Amino acid sequence: MAVAAAGENIELAPLTTLKLGGPAERLVKVDETAELVKLVQAADAEREPLFFLAGGSNVVIADQGVPGTTIWIRTSGIEERELEDGRVSITVAAGETWDELVARTVDSGLSGIECLSGIPGTVGATPIQNVGAYGQEVSSVIASVLVLDRESGEVKTLTADQCGFGYRSSRFKGNSRFLVLGVEFILDPSATSAPIAYAQLAGSLGIETGERVPLPVARETVLELRRSKSMVVDPADPDSVSAGSFFTNPLLDLAEMADLAARAEEILGPDDVPPSYPAPEGMAKTSAAWLIERAGFSRGFGEGPIGLSRNHTLAIVNRGGGSTGELVAFAHGIADRVESVFGVALVPEPVFVGHHW
Repeated sequence: MAVAAAGENIELAPLTTLKLGGPAERLVKVDETAELVKLVQAADAEREPLFFLAGGSNVVIADQGVPGTTIWIRTSGIEERELEDGRVSITVAAGETWDELVARTVDSGLSGIECLSGIPGTVGATPIQNVGAYGQEVSSVIASVLVLDRESGEVKTLTADQCGFGYRSSRFKGNSRFLVLGVEFILDPSATSAPIAYAQLAGSLGIETGERVPLPVARETVLELRRSKSMVVDPADPDSVSAGSFFTNPLLDLAEMADLAARAEEILGPDDVPPSYPAPEGMAKTSAAWLIERAGFSRGFGEGPIGLSRNHTLAIVNRGGGSTGELVAFAHGIADRVESVFGVALVPEPVFVGHHW
């Protein structure tokens, strides 16, 4: 049996990129998908509280820890098959490391997720958050998601259309009904990247947006950009002890965007205009980092154990010796100031466990 109980009262902080949070009442490590399904079905039948932890890169765990059983998902397995149209289907277990998968696809000449290089965490987390960066989102290449429906106890396959993907969201986010067991991606066999859609990345590559570059070049350039922002987990980089971008970029309707622009002009003058990018359903996306900086928070802000990264204003870092309570209070201070100045509510990107925003 591939289920190994790691024990009781186990500290979860070392299993997270923030290195914060209290203990699990009970921690169980699971290595095989079939055993994961059996374990969850049995626990749900007994109405036992469950918390699922994988890469630990997008969670903020309460200082008091997590009651019940924490299931540490370390499942593995990758299957590839060529489709009739020449594209390649890759079905990946939830516990596989995301960046290792990206590296594998680049090495195999498969295009579609190369700009998502360097993102920490596991494959199973990517559809939940609809992970995206540098002009790519996983929803554009996900064909289906294998889930355990905890209401019926059945294993089901949901098509991409059934996943409710949105900006950094899906029907899985904040919904405990479905446990992601695996993800099927459809990628294009190509030595070159998908068209580069992100202006900063295109500039770093020395090309125009819409052009393509060799897959390894795209991956390495994205990794360089992420490292420059401390967005690649690195034991040698104290600014990478974070949950990545702590706030999502706000989506505003046209009236809200106009109000933001008016406030910005009044406070900052006509030359410092808030960024605005087209978003679905007539919305506009603006920059959380721009709002934070213009509200008075610079990189490296904060004198205590919790502060802003010296390389990215969207990352809140644990410098050591702090607590989750301190981090949440610090984040609220930033969000409250931004809302007071600009009238825009910042929404946290990580999942809060054992407490609420």
